[in-house]
Amino acid sequence: MKKILSLFCFLWITLSIAQVQVEVLPPNYIKTIIFKGNSNVTGNPVLQLGETLNLEFDDIIGDEANYYYIIEHFNYDWTPSELKKSEYLNGFDNVRINNYNNSYNTLQGYTHYSLSIPNKDTQSLNVSGNYLLKVLNENDELVFSRKFMVYRPIAQVKVAVKRSRDLKYINSRQVVNFSINSPEFLIRNPESTIKVLITKNHNLKSAIENIKPQYTIGNELIYKYDQETSFQAGNEYLQFDSKDIRSTTLDIGRIELNELYSHFLFTDRSRITEPYTYNPDINGQFVIRTLQGENSAIEAEYVWTHFKLQNYDPLDGGELHLYGAFNNFELDDSTLMKYNKVSGVYENTMLTKQGFYNYKYVHLTKDGFLDEGFISGNFEVTENEYQVLVYFRDLGARFDQIIGFGNASSLNISN
Repeated sequence: MKKILSLFCFLWITLSIAQVQVEVLPPNYIKTIIFKGNSNVTGNPVLQLGETLNLEFDDIIGDEANYYYIIEHFNYDWTPSELKKSEYLNGFDNVRINNYNNSYNTLQGYTHYSLSIPNKDTQSLNVSGNYLLKVLNENDELVFSRKFMVYRPIAQVKVAVKRSRDLKYINSRQVVNFSINSPEFLIRNPESTIKVLITKNHNLKSAIENIKPQYTIGNELIYKYDQETSFQAGNEYLQFDSKDIRSTTLDIGRIELNELYSHFLFTDRSRITEPYTYNPDINGQFVIRTLQGENSAIEAEYVWTHFKLQNYDPLDGGELHLYGAFNNFELDDSTLMKYNKVSGVYENTMLTKQGFYNYKYVHLTKDGFLDEGFISGNFEVTENEYQVLVYFRDLGARFDQIIGFGNASSLNISN
């Protein structure tokens, strides 16, 4: 009987873990995924209920393939909610993406797809919460998926960025303090009904979760933690601009043309021992643009971009990766910097669409820890944006709704 119970518990835990939804990365022929709301921030957008969701991507096979989309609703922990599709979606999905155009006058042919929600088929999303957009091919195979969040502004969320109170991290980390106020909405038993999600620069990969309120004043929940809500401050992102495909810039040292253009960036070096220098960036984002055409969506070229990094610090079994919103802050083989014994530098070559890109180098240790400051350094005055999402699940409710959203910039950091 004990063995049967142990087996049952093991299977139950395994099934519970398996239900947690993760994003599926696109294959190498799907490029330049732009997924955003009404703002210019791409990645995992946060929308207010009723706002428009936009998706764009390129298929560099360029054969006008058929793609379909599905929308699913999830709980705070990304397990499927109990809601039926008709409860969270007005209209229907599993619809073909009909808005597509072939590239015009480019060396690399591609088909550009775009989708906006709401549309005539998917008329609206009815409830707040976590959502997943899946893109499938005509064989009903999942091509890629992206997470997004929808909130209903019931609660007020005030966010402030502070320096760490721990002297060890006072010059290298930033702390997010915030409060939740709901004057017209009664939050009962907030210890169990309220959950929060804190992100830096709209990056879900480094989010902080499951933080409980420290104390309550009337209807206001106060979160004034130090270590529990602190982030590596990082440094400003590096950048390159390939909008003029035939011209070198301060970032692009050399250009070659074979079947496609190749842009060779100047060799980057570690900034960890250098003093902080304010260099305005777009917090890891990218913008597609070209001087060689009027419609960047279909007239921008694809370019082989060559990255080089000079690094003298031992990795001790770890890896160096490129990092940015160009692939939604994922680390995989396409972002891995490989050491060239001949040149003595780490190198990577990536196919990118013409535009302005932010990027940085990060260290993935052999233990799986992502060290954002290993190459770039961590400086408490680095400009970052922080977002706080507030989830609420009342007693007996069947799903987690998002009742508030707040953000703040570390430009206003204080002690």
